[in-house]
Amino acid sequence: MEKLIACCGLNCASCDARIATVTNDNELLAKTAEKWKVHYNAPDISVEVIKCTGCREPGAKMIHCEKCEVKNCVKSKNFKTCADCDILENCLIVGKIHKFDPGALENLKALN
Repeated sequence: MEKLIACCGLNCASCDARIATVTNDNELLAKTAEKWKVHYNAPDISVEVIKCTGCREPGAKMIHCEKCEVKNCVKSKNFKTCADCDILENCLIVGKIHKFDPGALENLKALN
């Protein structure tokens, strides 16, 4: 499977929101929005706010992207991803994501 590693280590290539966005699959986008509403207990999630091509790729970004602590930290340090940072495994910012998805940390380690 293709890998498209986000700043935090998540693999955007396997994200249903990205897949639906780049393939113009409105049905998958709608299903993903409904799934995420429940999963993240976020009733405001809609098709419009989850369109995304990936935080490191040109194109649409989900609404969270502009205020993402991880992405903003990476940009402020002129890094490509958190893999470029010396405190990767002890970082409190990206650590929140790695607790939820340990595979994201492994993706970043594989970049080095």
